[in-house]
Amino acid sequence: MSEAFHAEPFRIKVVEPVRRTTREERARLVQEAGYNLFHVPSEAVYVDLLTDSGTGAMSDRQWAGLMLGDEAYAGSRNFRHLEDTVRRLLGFEHVIPTHQGRGAEHVLFSAVLREGQYVLNNMHFDTTRAHVQYRKCVPLDLAIAEAYNPTSSHPFKGNFDLDRLEAALAAHGDKVALVLATVTCNTGGGQPVSLDNLERTSAIAARHGVPFFLDACRFAENAFFIQEREPGWAGRPLGEIVRAMMDCAAGCTMSGKKDALVNIGGFLALRDPEVYRQAMVWAVLFEGFPTYGGLAGRDLEAMARGLEEVVDDDYLRYRVGQVRRLAGLLLEAGVPIMEPPGGHAVYLDVRRFLPHLDQDQLPGQSLAVELYLEGGVRGVEIGTVLAGRDPATGENYYPRLELVRLAIPRRVYTDRHLDWVAQTVCRVHERRGDIKGLAFDYEPPVLRHFTATFRPLA
Repeated sequence: MSEAFHAEPFRIKVVEPVRRTTREERARLVQEAGYNLFHVPSEAVYVDLLTDSGTGAMSDRQWAGLMLGDEAYAGSRNFRHLEDTVRRLLGFEHVIPTHQGRGAEHVLFSAVLREGQYVLNNMHFDTTRAHVQYRKCVPLDLAIAEAYNPTSSHPFKGNFDLDRLEAALAAHGDKVALVLATVTCNTGGGQPVSLDNLERTSAIAARHGVPFFLDACRFAENAFFIQEREPGWAGRPLGEIVRAMMDCAAGCTMSGKKDALVNIGGFLALRDPEVYRQAMVWAVLFEGFPTYGGLAGRDLEAMARGLEEVVDDDYLRYRVGQVRRLAGLLLEAGVPIMEPPGGHAVYLDVRRFLPHLDQDQLPGQSLAVELYLEGGVRGVEIGTVLAGRDPATGENYYPRLELVRLAIPRRVYTDRHLDWVAQTVCRVHERRGDIKGLAFDYEPPVLRHFTATFRPLA
């Protein structure tokens, strides 16, 4: 057997039964759900790849930590453990727990954004963009050109385009509130950002007097890619790479539901004590007292332990390897995907998968529905539906990428489950010319992909 072969770095201790449904049952359920997979009951999903956020399996050590929850309103020992872990691993002095990542975004943006300002990102994800717009500010995406080419083999497609970043900072001057790098870049296919690019982005922002932050929800996966792909970092400890990433930034927002390996929780971490004081005011209003942030003490303990577990070479090799295995099965069958595969999901390239549907026919949503109908596999559209409308003009955004994300929960599914996913995708691909588009039946004004309903086009 090859030395490169690696089995799962864990044993399965508890199992949860899943039920197979019939195609007829799935057709009825998806119609009742208004063709929005967020509205389909989870017990009717065979393999659930809607998101990797909060859907992972905690370790025995994390479950044991739940029994040590200190549920004091203020000064919980579990908060101190989380604070110490963040300081040691990430290097940020000030930590404010929040109920999840979007809570951290809400608190940070309430403290630092003012109407009419700009936020510069490699690629904003949905809640980040919505929070910027909620503050009546302007989100700008400044990723490199390769990020929009699904067949490019560039190793760090999440990188900032540094020339465009310089131009945006020069053009908007003191109206730029902050520069924010999402690691890994979810909207662009889970693609990593190189450490060199983070350092250069940080230096450019500093030269213009603008703070640089990280959306760090998949920081460990990004560090794994740096270790694997970036010259000079092979064989270096993951913790050292993580710290080098964080040293570029003034702070970070964090969804613990990703790389902290928990089902709920997040935090805002900061260097500047003055920004911390401003943020605490909003944290008390929106999230709770700054030593619990909308979470039980047991949740804080599980998150602290998850942060300690995630920077493990064996775990990340397994984690990224499982994504690559699914991607390889699809590529071998001729299914178009975003290449190279990222760290947490395989992204189907909808434009090449369904070239007969234009963006007004919502092809990504249509493909996601077909995957559920075919095999009970639930993914999510990352395309026209998610992109929303320009709040100034009301016109649809037409993103340069039209994707369906198959996000793999951490430590949940076996390779046999993912074999089923590959078979389902391939069967849909074989009959792709028969797939019809969708139209909005109900369209909410904000984050429409979560609550919209659709109808099939004739």
